[in-house]
Amino acid sequence: MFYGIAENKIDLRGYGFEQRLEDIQTLNERCLREELDISAISIHAYAYVSHNYALLPCGASMGDGYGPLVIRKRRTVRAGLAQNAERRTPHSEEEARNELRGKKIAIPGRMTSAFLTLQLYLGKFDYVVVPFDQIFEALERDRADAGLIIHEGQLTYERAGFEKVVDLGEWWKQRSGLPLPLGGNVVHKRIEPSVRSDIAQIMRESIDYGLANRRAAVEHSMPYARDMESDLADKFIGMYVNDFTRDYGETGRAAIREFLGQASKAGLIDKEVELEFVR
Repeated sequence: MFYGIAENKIDLRGYGFEQRLEDIQTLNERCLREELDISAISIHAYAYVSHNYALLPCGASMGDGYGPLVIRKRRTVRAGLAQNAERRTPHSEEEARNELRGKKIAIPGRMTSAFLTLQLYLGKFDYVVVPFDQIFEALERDRADAGLIIHEGQLTYERAGFEKVVDLGEWWKQRSGLPLPLGGNVVHKRIEPSVRSDIAQIMRESIDYGLANRRAAVEHSMPYARDMESDLADKFIGMYVNDFTRDYGETGRAAIREFLGQASKAGLIDKEVELEFVR
């Protein structure tokens, strides 16, 4: 998304951008402290900063029928002297829930949209907060029984020796008929409205440039890819940089309202959220 800005491939209209690369939970916390002018943010966290930040109309990360996964160690069965991996995942929603009830789950942060989705799916559960890129290790060391996976772990968990219990994006699509709103970009309201509009246009042009120059944009992102070759990184980017990223549209905006509305009704966030988008 930010390739065009970072490499000055588009007209920045005289603005200068200082880029900070940090994990999403850290960015969520920094927005709570109002430390950033513009930031990527979890839609869950936006509920708590909407009085100070407005959503940019572009930059969304939506899982349309797919999304964060709950995984566990791959189970094995012994038959005589042979040992074979059992890859069977739960067949039904209730079976998957039963697999997770009473288990400790490693999560990538309390303010992530993945955590809020898992709360909607499972209700109350025992969890331990682990940096998103250390969840595999937490499972291997038995710090947790299952792990909530975001980012590229959604594509690499099988080769790392784990199996899926549930795809929360798939569950949400079946429940709501809408994509799962995971992340967006925000701009602080202390910035003048005309400047916010400029930022929105610059962001959209950067996204368009990245999509139009996909190979170069993927290569730009590779230093930040963990355990992925370029083909796998390209696949992952394709999952979350798409038409919704260019503009939420009515479907994307409805998805946020439904997501945060259901969380509010369930008592998982303590207020109803009024969406404000930069114009």
